[in-house]
Amino acid sequence: MVTGVSRDAGARCARRLAADPAIGTVIGIDVVPPRAELGRVRFVRADIRNPVIAKVIAGEDVDTVVHTGVVATPGSAGGRSSMKEINVIGTMQLLAACQKAPGVRKLVVKSSTTVYGAGPRDPAMFTEEMAPRAIHQTGLSKDAVEVEGYVRGFARRRPDVAVTTLRMANWIGPQTDSPITRYFAMAVVPTVFGYDARLQFLHENDGVEAIHHATVNDLPGTFNLAGDGVLSLSQAIRRLGRPAFPLPSFTAGGTAAVVRRARLADFSPDQITFLTYGRAVDTTRMRTDFGFEPEYTTAAAFDDFRRSLRPGAVTSASRLLTAGLGALRG
Repeated sequence: MVTGVSRDAGARCARRLAADPAIGTVIGIDVVPPRAELGRVRFVRADIRNPVIAKVIAGEDVDTVVHTGVVATPGSAGGRSSMKEINVIGTMQLLAACQKAPGVRKLVVKSSTTVYGAGPRDPAMFTEEMAPRAIHQTGLSKDAVEVEGYVRGFARRRPDVAVTTLRMANWIGPQTDSPITRYFAMAVVPTVFGYDARLQFLHENDGVEAIHHATVNDLPGTFNLAGDGVLSLSQAIRRLGRPAFPLPSFTAGGTAAVVRRARLADFSPDQITFLTYGRAVDTTRMRTDFGFEPEYTTAAAFDDFRRSLRPGAVTSASRLLTAGLGALRG
């Protein structure tokens, strides 16, 4: 059973699992029907926030649950309160249902490196054993920390279940539509003056393959996943061939509001912090313990995304953004 199949990442993971002849039946779960074709995946309309999800797991004799249903931005969830309800309450209900189902033998959770936060005192590379240095006050970072806490509690209560938590860097690629890809697709890229964030990416294809790898193998534990290497924000913008627009840090909130009004990206405070300080994770365990090697490096993943952009495209929304940014800087 794969959760969150109405979004692209969940749909792609479900299709990849269904294409594996060693896997019998794949059930896709979400509260709304998927926009993309699911192929051999059987869609069941259900809300993981509702205890009825336990009946679905029991009735379908589910032995493996792949949880990709964590929402990254408030806009896509209908607001911050809805986002938290989907992410945290939904995960709690899903884990409660799994705990009651004796047939469940494996749980794979698509988490994020946002659990480490982002701040000026961060280490050069976060390992899986390190505690976050930033204070999680809101947004995906706070949700991811709570979700992982509940997952660890479930693993203690059900030691017979192989629990794999994948802390993935930002997915990027031609088919990924996310706040970070929309940010880099803007004709003018706003940055915070005096900062040059270190960035890591995971190509969308590698993300799908990593979830498949975790599903078909017993690999309990928590693993950082990212492409090799690091790009600075300035290097990424130069690769795009688009102008950067440095702004004072105190205008970050106003910049995000302009971007949201222009409907170019759905930026939350933790994403602004990430684009200020950046984040990098150590991926040694990904190779040694998880046994996975991404096909794309961070730079190669970014370049594949860059090639999908229309060169020189400037929309009316981009002109609005430029005017708004100029007013903020002034």
